[in-house]
Amino acid sequence: MPFEKVQPEKLAAAVVRQIEKLILRGILRPGERLPSERELSEKLGVSRPSLREAVAELHERGLLESRAGAGIFVTDVLGSAFSEALVRLFANHDEAVFDYLSFRRDMEGLAAQRAAQYGTETDLKVIDELMTKMEAAHGKRNPAEEARLDADFHLAIIEASHNVIMLHMMRSMYQLLREGVFYNRQIMFKQRTTRESLLEQHQAINAALQARDAEAARVAVERHLGYVEAALTADRKAERNELIARQRLEREINR
Repeated sequence: MPFEKVQPEKLAAAVVRQIEKLILRGILRPGERLPSERELSEKLGVSRPSLREAVAELHERGLLESRAGAGIFVTDVLGSAFSEALVRLFANHDEAVFDYLSFRRDMEGLAAQRAAQYGTETDLKVIDELMTKMEAAHGKRNPAEEARLDADFHLAIIEASHNVIMLHMMRSMYQLLREGVFYNRQIMFKQRTTRESLLEQHQAINAALQARDAEAARVAVERHLGYVEAALTADRKAERNELIARQRLEREINR
């Protein structure tokens, strides 16, 4: 019969599996630098040759990359879920913007519900600390910083949901959002009344999560993204009305 003796797992294979899991779970992030060879071998309790063998295999799998004089990094694969042609299509059509928000409302509502149920104390502490930073940025009237922290806050909730497929998919989508593919979040944070509402909405989300109220967390996220959609709809309408007014004025001048 085709049975073979069971062989002990090579140390390099064990290292590969551990680093793969850290990348899969989002603990090692795209673009993040690994510790030095000496430090990493000590942390893992393996020899340098075993570590080099593992790193070489992860290189071949496209998960790690070496940068001359800088070290070894997790490959930056964010945004790879969408082709460049599709990204350009997203950027040029409002339909994609509102479908994106609808998708986020569904996914992030679920993520918030799961985060309240399954998030660790460390997960919730990270979210709470980001909320504190958002409040500080709000007090300084720094829309760029508020917009950045807004993305970090939502991604921290997705990370706390402990669903690896959702995590990597939403990271790709948030990278496009950071690049302004869907809409410019900084514009929203420059408007005083909008800024106040957004802060209150984020505080409501955080409060529900810290209380581990799964249903309240889901509803708070859905209300927040519903507000964002309504604000964008109003902005688009105002832009169209302004364009129509300019066109009418030009026609009157040319008569």
